[in-house]
Amino acid sequence: MFLLERNDEHARLTLNRPEARNAIPAAGWTELTDTIGRVAESDVRMLVVTGAGGAFCAGADLGDFPAMRGDEPAVARFREDMRTALDALRGLAIPTLAVVEGACYGAGVALAIACDIRVAANVSEFAITPAKIGISYPQEDVHRLVALIGPGHAARMLFTAGKVYGGEAVEIGLADYHSRSETEVIEAILANDPESLRALKQAIALAAENVRKDADMDARFDAMLAGEEAARRLEALRRK
Repeated sequence: MFLLERNDEHARLTLNRPEARNAIPAAGWTELTDTIGRVAESDVRMLVVTGAGGAFCAGADLGDFPAMRGDEPAVARFREDMRTALDALRGLAIPTLAVVEGACYGAGVALAIACDIRVAANVSEFAITPAKIGISYPQEDVHRLVALIGPGHAARMLFTAGKVYGGEAVEIGLADYHSRSETEVIEAILANDPESLRALKQAIALAAENVRKDADMDARFDAMLAGEEAARRLEALRRK
């Protein structure tokens, strides 16, 4: 259900199951991990994640849940497969951008917040609804949600299972742009040095873990500032 296409320097991963609003079946998480692995092995500089048919992702396919009733090992496999896929997405060394249009529910929100940046369209709507069906939400995803929007907004979304629309998603920090052209964002990122982007992504990840100083990152900074690419770009800026 995942369509991976290359567009010059970036790749586009499209959730392509529009008849189910791109809900991800249980078997789809392994497919997603494999697809992200292909991205990691390529030389693309950025990944864009989006959905087909006017929806981003309606979450995990609830049709798979009845078969898991009374089968805790099956549930654990499902949870771990989902975790592996989302961790693979989060762990990509290149920038990732989720373009959210239409429904973004449950595991779809987990998918979007595993990306570095989110663009919310006018018609986007975010909701996390496990309380409606009597389950919780994976702890790693709760952690990312709270880190983005704070415990109050996270509690509101999780406890009420209510919808947050595009403009408000930006206001509370769930999305980074509202109705901004994805092309504009992509071009702005790809205009910058790919090694700088990789280093900055690693620095952000360390900061999220509350790492204030890292010897490897210090050495990386020193080497980059003393390197040829920085000299070339500084000279280009000087000439402008």
